[in-house]
Amino acid sequence: MPSTYKAPESTSVGHIHLKVTDLGRALKFYRDLLGFELTTMYGDQAAFLSAGGYHHHIGLNTWHSKGGAPAQKRAAGLYHTAFLYPTRKDLARIVKRLIDLEYPISGASDHGVSEAIYLNDPDGNGVELYRDRPKEQWNYREDGSIEMVTEPLDIEGLLKELEAD
Repeated sequence: MPSTYKAPESTSVGHIHLKVTDLGRALKFYRDLLGFELTTMYGDQAAFLSAGGYHHHIGLNTWHSKGGAPAQKRAAGLYHTAFLYPTRKDLARIVKRLIDLEYPISGASDHGVSEAIYLNDPDGNGVELYRDRPKEQWNYREDGSIEMVTEPLDIEGLLKELEAD
């Protein structure tokens, strides 16, 4: 029987905390490539990063995983972490950065409600970089549920957002 309890409307995901095999390599990805700011370190075993001065959006640690195997694709666990960019232009900037630095992109999709780029961090954890379309642009089915799709993303059109820069 479904629960009648509903999480409060303003509830959001506060942060992710990942086990990584090599902290320095993970920092190169999350800090140096994606641009999250280092807020604190716990010795050489953990790091916390954020965007915009928050205490942390990302926790990285090697407490139980240093030197271990990467994330398994065919096992239970995290499918991907998703980072919501505030504007289409912001998403275009990180996509251009990935392309310019030749970082492997594993997918790019238009979901109708959002536009998304997919990649993996150095430990094989999936990462989604996306932006939401305004709710007024979303499509709904007759029963009121959101109609989401997986269509190819127009990367060329996305990158045109940067022409005014």
